[in-house]
Amino acid sequence: MGRRRPCATPRIPHRTGATSTRAPGQRDFLEPGGHIHSRAPGLRDSLEPGASASGATGRAAACSGRRDKVATGAPVNPAAPHGRGPPHGNFIVRAPGSTLLVSHLPRSRAPAPHTHTPRPSTLLQPHSSWSGGSAGDRAGRMASVSRAVCGLQMPCLNGREAPAGRQSVAAPRARNAKRGVIRSVSASASASGSGSVSGRGQHCAPANAVADAAPITATKRVFPFGKGKSEGNRGMKDLLGGKGANLAEMSSIGLSVPPGFTVSTEACQQYQEAGRSLPAGLWAEILDGLAWVEEYMGARLGDPQRPLLLSVRSGAAVSMPGMMDTVLNLGLNDEVAAGLAAKSGERFAYDSYRRFLDMFGNVVMDIPHALFEEKLEHMKEAKGVELDNDLTAADLKELVAQYKDVYVQAKGEPFPSDPKKQLELAVLAVFNSWDSPRANKYRSINGITGLRGTAVNVQSMVFGNMGDTSGTGVLFTRNPSTGEKKLYGEFLVNAQGEDVVAGIRTPEDLDAMKAQMPQAYEELVENCNILESHYKDMMDIEFTVQENRLWMLQCRSGKRTGKGAVKIAVDVVNEGLVDRRSAIKMVEPGHLDQLLHPQFENIAAYKDQVIATGLPASPGAAVGQIVFTAEDAEAWHAQGKPCILVRTETSPEDVGGMHAAVGILTARGGMTSHAAVVARGWGKCCVSGCSSVRVNDAEKSVAIGDKVLNEGDWLSLNGSTGEVILGKQPLAPPALSGDLETFMSWVDEVRQLKVMANADTPEDALAARNNGAQGIGLCRTEHMFFASDERIKAVRQMIMAPTLELRQKALDRLLPYQRSDFEGIFRAMDGLPVTIRLLDPPLHEFLPEGNVEDIVSELCAETGADQEEALARIEKLSEVNPMLGFRGCRLGISYPELTEMQARAIFEAAIAMSNQGVQVFPEIMVPLVGTPQELGNQVALIRQTANNVFTAMGKTIEYKIGTMIEIPRAALVADEIAEQAEFFSFGTNDLTQMTFGYSRDDVGKFLPIYLSQGILQHDPFEVLDQRGVGELVKLATERGRKTRPNLKVGICGEHGGEPLSVAFFAKAGLDYVSCSPFRVPIARLAAAQVLI
Repeated sequence: MGRRRPCATPRIPHRTGATSTRAPGQRDFLEPGGHIHSRAPGLRDSLEPGASASGATGRAAACSGRRDKVATGAPVNPAAPHGRGPPHGNFIVRAPGSTLLVSHLPRSRAPAPHTHTPRPSTLLQPHSSWSGGSAGDRAGRMASVSRAVCGLQMPCLNGREAPAGRQSVAAPRARNAKRGVIRSVSASASASGSGSVSGRGQHCAPANAVADAAPITATKRVFPFGKGKSEGNRGMKDLLGGKGANLAEMSSIGLSVPPGFTVSTEACQQYQEAGRSLPAGLWAEILDGLAWVEEYMGARLGDPQRPLLLSVRSGAAVSMPGMMDTVLNLGLNDEVAAGLAAKSGERFAYDSYRRFLDMFGNVVMDIPHALFEEKLEHMKEAKGVELDNDLTAADLKELVAQYKDVYVQAKGEPFPSDPKKQLELAVLAVFNSWDSPRANKYRSINGITGLRGTAVNVQSMVFGNMGDTSGTGVLFTRNPSTGEKKLYGEFLVNAQGEDVVAGIRTPEDLDAMKAQMPQAYEELVENCNILESHYKDMMDIEFTVQENRLWMLQCRSGKRTGKGAVKIAVDVVNEGLVDRRSAIKMVEPGHLDQLLHPQFENIAAYKDQVIATGLPASPGAAVGQIVFTAEDAEAWHAQGKPCILVRTETSPEDVGGMHAAVGILTARGGMTSHAAVVARGWGKCCVSGCSSVRVNDAEKSVAIGDKVLNEGDWLSLNGSTGEVILGKQPLAPPALSGDLETFMSWVDEVRQLKVMANADTPEDALAARNNGAQGIGLCRTEHMFFASDERIKAVRQMIMAPTLELRQKALDRLLPYQRSDFEGIFRAMDGLPVTIRLLDPPLHEFLPEGNVEDIVSELCAETGADQEEALARIEKLSEVNPMLGFRGCRLGISYPELTEMQARAIFEAAIAMSNQGVQVFPEIMVPLVGTPQELGNQVALIRQTANNVFTAMGKTIEYKIGTMIEIPRAALVADEIAEQAEFFSFGTNDLTQMTFGYSRDDVGKFLPIYLSQGILQHDPFEVLDQRGVGELVKLATERGRKTRPNLKVGICGEHGGEPLSVAFFAKAGLDYVSCSPFRVPIARLAAAQVLI
């Protein structure tokens, strides 16, 4: 027996029995390895899971008749710098659950020194004779310790038990010792200051030796985390996934995180590449990680006396809510459940067991959840109860038997009782879920590409279903819908984590936790402040309370609505948490897109039509026709019908329909349910947890209160209030907040790329200006022709006119219409440039569809034209491939009077507005130019018209003539075209069409296949093809500016409002982008973000 070391420091009680000294105003923090250090007020103590509900608090080194709690996972030695380890890495340290750990760490992996001074009273001292010697000598000394401690059967690192009775650690063990593998475990032992070990007067049987550990691999694939050991950090999301990286980060900053390990995304990639086969050596590495968790927790997977239960969760680098699967309570079988029942009560044990059978059967073995749910519902009905919590232990035990029968009937074999086999199957299921149809669809919808796969997070279980002092919750540190600085979340008493997000029970507001578990709530608030300060963002947090003790299970940057994102960004700047440039990165372009969606026109007007109120899960307004399945929602969307998806609850399988629907209504689920999270991420209006909604999927009907509605009936949702409104309510444009103005002013301070708008009417131009447009980059004159029947008739007369005289007569009718429209646009854009494109589309687009003869007959009666000649002319104008046919500058060259009319209308309108004091800057754009000669023809005609108008009106104005670059040949000869063009504007819609050879009208037949098979990463008509079309843009810009250095270059296709494309244009040196009026703020933000 070794002597007890005298205690040199005064005792300060710690809540789990540890002792420390601290300065006034500071709080103690007990670290793995036994250190207690002091830290400033505001940070809460956070201890290892040694003091769990089972009561295994662990014995500690004796000091003046008392025991000090010592955590695990770090070497201790006051002789080493800062007491962090023995001179050569050997150490003895007490583990939770009265476990003694003996291990060896090489110098290169010794933990980094801490800055505090160790306290001798809390440290286990290594024996001085342990330093030095060969690896074999050290292994022998470690074997001596094994012989001294009580004979606990040791966990085997490769899944096999070592031969009974072995009393030494052989040479292979020494090799493993060099890798830092934990060597031996004992119960009921104590350590003295001299380093000797005692069984407190008991005779100790020899410990069994440890089998060989996993082979060393070139790349690390398993990363432990927990108090005292976090081999990852938040910057490793690509490798550990978002969940794994953040678990490691939370561990490293001292929050209470149940220990576990993460299997990397690289391992998932290797698994997929190997044809869904575990890579060589990975299973052994996983078992090494499992052994570390077992040592830490003082429990073993599959041990009925000291049961360790695990959760297995996925986690990709990009958050994909609900897309990947979770298994809880892994490790239960009949024997372990009986052991757990003896320790923690039968109801808890068999509730956990039946949950595990359900989750494992559904997630891992692909047995429909409905089969288990059916048994549960029958049991509740038979017992006359409504809630799962009302079932007795005997009821739950019977359910376990029924669930096993479900498994046998579905799979034809018994439920796997070997916990390690359960773990292996669960890991494979998570890997397989990466390539599931729903995960692929979610990635496709959200444009997520280039990821390795999903990580697997294996973590020791903590239990929220241990009675009324336990529970589980999900929260956001700020309101994700409004951005208000207030905790926003939900809590379920006596429940496990998935219960909240699965929408199975409608949870309570977070305030319920404050009333029922005030101490845990206080710590939770403190942790939220720590995480916000550390991550400098609004956080999404999952947590569990086990018998009044708080555990942090996950954190990540919280998904938020557009309104919430802007307010949060402005607030964190005002709070001094981040600077303006950082705040700009916190708002995604899609957030601004949501802000520009419509709201209800008059909320007061529909109050008598409100038939139910649920939870306001995702803000905004939605009006559509009711559908009941995701498949129907997608089908209706494809037909252009707005629909509301009505479900009892949504699941990840519904993701396609949720994306297709304009709004979502669910009977069950809370503010953090699957439906709510996914809807908020997409800016979809969602009302959840509407208890008065009763869905009958079989009859495709829904009873809401006393109303029964059927598929196809109109319904309106207010996602900001949770109101469900009968009928089709009118919508109004959104109102923009003062926070948005503030935020966009910061954006404009940073960006250099100008943002213009595509606008064809004075109303569009005014909307564009209000949204921050710096001019009109594309005014499509042909859209003006469809504004009234009179206009379209005049266009058709012009097209069918057999003579120049009749054609000119029709054009004279069109001239005042065009001039009036241009005047309105110039007035709205006072002081800003307006780029007007001459007539571009093929003439067949203006010709009538349907009963052509009747319309031609009517036109001929008005004009006196011959009907047969008119029909023959229409036949002559029909084309096989009109998008490459008679359009653009080809029309102007063939019918110069058409170009002359449009140019005259532009110049007359500009002078008229200038005479009224409006500053006008007209820019005339010639479309579909492929040769310098085509442009030269039109430039000469426009300049001649300008001179004629200036002479007639006695006034001259400045103007520019440029061209659209939308034919690949034009890009290649841009240096020649720039000799006459004063500006270029890339028409990326047609440039994409002609570069790929894809018809925009027909691409839908094969593009989905290309995207699903990875032939294309994006729809090239939505996201610019940078390698092909983008290279033409860069080449044309460079060549054009060689000829004309001050050449103004922009883009006016739909890509002008797409964030990835805007970033490319900014880097390519363009002067501006032009997009639809309501995408202007998005383009402004994207142009700023590319510079940050």
